[in-house]
Amino acid sequence: MSRKRRNFTAKFKSDLVLELLKGDKDLNALAAENSIQPNLLRNWKKEFLDKVSVVFDDFREENIREKLKTSAKKKQLMLKKLDSPPCR
Repeated sequence: MSRKRRNFTAKFKSDLVLELLKGDKDLNALAAENSIQPNLLRNWKKEFLDKVSVVFDDFREENIREKLKTSAKKKQLMLKKLDSPPCR
């Protein structure tokens, strides 16, 4: 009889990793409480720590894109003003 593969949500994984990082419980105890293998939790922690910088990079990229859009709009307005005939 085959065993059904369990799928865990990103929220579940991140909650466990954050709890592990707090240091209140050790890895083995936390894994046992949630009926998962310690290696699985260790892998989630490693992946979490490897990708945590992405959070800040995404915000920086969004800010740069927004500034570029604003700058482009200002340039377009200035060009329109220059192209239009002077008011008399």
